[in-house]
Amino acid sequence: MRTRYHAPQIEDAVKALGMAGEWGAVWVAIGLAGAAVDTTRRERWMRAAAVAPAAVGVNYLVKLAVRRRRPRLRRLPPLAAAPSKLSFPSAHATSSLAAATAMGRVTPGARPPLYGLAGAICLTRPYLGMHYPSDVLGGAAIGLVIGRLWPGLSGKGAEDRLIDLAASVGPWAVAGSADGSSADGRLRAPASQPSGQHPLGEGEPGRS
Repeated sequence: MRTRYHAPQIEDAVKALGMAGEWGAVWVAIGLAGAAVDTTRRERWMRAAAVAPAAVGVNYLVKLAVRRRRPRLRRLPPLAAAPSKLSFPSAHATSSLAAATAMGRVTPGARPPLYGLAGAICLTRPYLGMHYPSDVLGGAAIGLVIGRLWPGLSGKGAEDRLIDLAASVGPWAVAGSADGSSADGRLRAPASQPSGQHPLGEGEPGRS
């Protein structure tokens, strides 16, 4: 990846994408935009916007523990700068997969473009000579875990939604109204009266 498809236009585009992923900046922007547009889930979007920077912090702790050096390829210097010489795991991969997973929990329908963007950012790292492929895979795995465990992002569960639906419908929609009419407005036979029989009138046999 460091030696192929390096036309100037492609390199410029990849560098720009890598810069957007620095410190999870693009993911913070997406989270804030989601909070501004999707007012019903604003709080969850705000929580998701904080995932990427937090993932960068977790990533750095792992870097300090592993202390793997960045790749150095002969006559192929890296095409971007980095705040640290430590390589494993990739912070871009960790923050991108964490944010994509977290935001996918907020709005599941957006998962394909979110994961597409995360994958593209991951590919910039070996392309620019900044990371080994294993750095990217390790960072992606950590990011997936962070995104899945980040609290306060999931909506109500199926059981809670059913309870809310039953409460909003109310018992009268099932049992009918108090005057004996059903939900469609037609009169119902009394519950104690067998279907197809008429009630006994005054003075009829069997009437006490």
